[in-house]
Amino acid sequence: MEHFFQQLTNGLAVGGIYALIALGYTMVYGVMKLINFAHGDLFTYGAYLGMTLLTSFFLQDRLGVVAGMLILAVMVMGLVALIGAVLERAVYRPLRESHRLSAVVSALGASIFLQNALMLIYGARVHVYPEDLLPQATVNVLGLEVPLMRIVVVLASVVMMALLYLFVQKTKIGTAIRAAAIDQGAARLMGIDVNRVILLVFLIGPALGGAAGLLVGLYYGQVSFTMGWLYGMKAFTAAILGGIGNIPGAMVGGLLLGVIEALGAAYLSLAWKDALSFLVLIFILIVRPTGLLGERVADKV
Repeated sequence: MEHFFQQLTNGLAVGGIYALIALGYTMVYGVMKLINFAHGDLFTYGAYLGMTLLTSFFLQDRLGVVAGMLILAVMVMGLVALIGAVLERAVYRPLRESHRLSAVVSALGASIFLQNALMLIYGARVHVYPEDLLPQATVNVLGLEVPLMRIVVVLASVVMMALLYLFVQKTKIGTAIRAAAIDQGAARLMGIDVNRVILLVFLIGPALGGAAGLLVGLYYGQVSFTMGWLYGMKAFTAAILGGIGNIPGAMVGGLLLGVIEALGAAYLSLAWKDALSFLVLIFILIVRPTGLLGERVADKV
């Protein structure tokens, strides 16, 4: 039973990371009806920028572990958000009135460009995060010894998801985002600057993806320039699982997918861990194409 709960906590940690990345996919799709295939690479940039800032500024030594990690997270999220904004202005905005296929091809091209740029800057080898950033301790949770880093990842993911949900549901800017997601034409008639809304979405989504990249680096201790593809595909699966375009759905889908993977790897086979994600995707598309929390919307005629 202890093994089950250990795998459950591990699944929640990994699922929280998937959910943060999936939120970027689902927010962009909700407003623009477009899949940002470069989003997984923005997640990778977050992991590499976190490593660079750690080794360059030694924030944890100067400010302490807690303050240093918080400042590091803000810096990483801000830098990746800036990259996301540049991506929106350079890649997506010029093609907004074009055929949707043009934007998809542009997104794939941006993904290839970002991945190869990262390889040229850092090299193709696997990079390792500085050791001993956090105490290698365990915390007793209801009689279960859980690694401290796992708890940090779960709590950080849940806090960021909760803040995003409150922001979208309780603020005027969040109302504008929801209005643009429903009908951009009507939103413009109500005085909403849709261009600013889209830019904001490309700031928030990449920022959350960058935070997820930082958490992956801290949790696993190593990063690769190609990891954005796999994590991006799993996060995309999580977004579809919960209901693409649905923010709570992306959260639920990410957590659920992480738990399914962890339990599958523990009780079936580690070799099936990645395959389970796509088996779940196929099953959901067959049984409930709109996702767990998605709604079927009638086409406009």
